Amino acid sequence: MRLYWRQRRRGFDLIVEDDDGDLFNVGGVRHTRRGGIEAMAKTMGYDPGRSTKNLPSMEHGMQFVEHFEPWRDFFPGYPLELEPDVVVPDDLA
Repeated sequence: MRLYWRQRRRGFDLIVEDDDGDLFNVGGVRHTRRGGIEAMAKTMGYDPGRSTKNLPSMEHGMQFVEHFEPWRDFFPGYPLELEPDVVVPDDLA
């Protein structure tokens, strides 16, 4: 299993990829249409504290999401470690 940031057109998704190649989005950071930056760490329930708006940078958003370690909610017991490099899909390269 892998844990990494994947570049998207407007930001980044935090992805867990299982051994079969299936991708699970557990958080993300986005540029909004109004020019702001939003971040969100997914959860099994409702927790508005796991999302925020008007961040100063994408890096701050990524740190915000990583702080919650959302992969532990969906994949408990798996010793996932965040890969240092951002994955850039072919359509964005």
